[in-house]
Amino acid sequence: MKLFLDANIIFTAAYSEDGLSRGLFRLAAAGRCVLITSAFAHEEAVRNIEKKVPDRLTDLIMLMEQVDIVPEPHPQWVLRAERLPLVSKDAPVLAAAFQGKADIFVTGDRRDFGHLFGKTFESVKILTPADAFDAVTLF
Repeated sequence: MKLFLDANIIFTAAYSEDGLSRGLFRLAAAGRCVLITSAFAHEEAVRNIEKKVPDRLTDLIMLMEQVDIVPEPHPQWVLRAERLPLVSKDAPVLAAAFQGKADIFVTGDRRDFGHLFGKTFESVKILTPADAFDAVTLF
């Protein structure tokens, strides 16, 4: 199972050793799933760690060794994502999940993605960390 991690999941996993975001990395280390993200999401996570909790940057770097960074999405994928009820700044990130053939897009961003939780677009299901964790452990 391939999980695309939004920036907030990477940030949270680096910030806290406990919790479901870090749990997804443990599942990947155990061979239960594959983690991917985009360069844009990775850079956003790094910026936020450096700004808010710079002492956790080492954790983020270590965790990212388990994550494949997929190419930025082709404009056709961005157009598909922009057709969804979604804030335009988030379309390239979701489009990268589409293009990267993720099974699950994992985000904790309830404000921008909450109305899409549990729904599937372009074969990618949008889930919270808790629901993604359950999906991987039940798979």
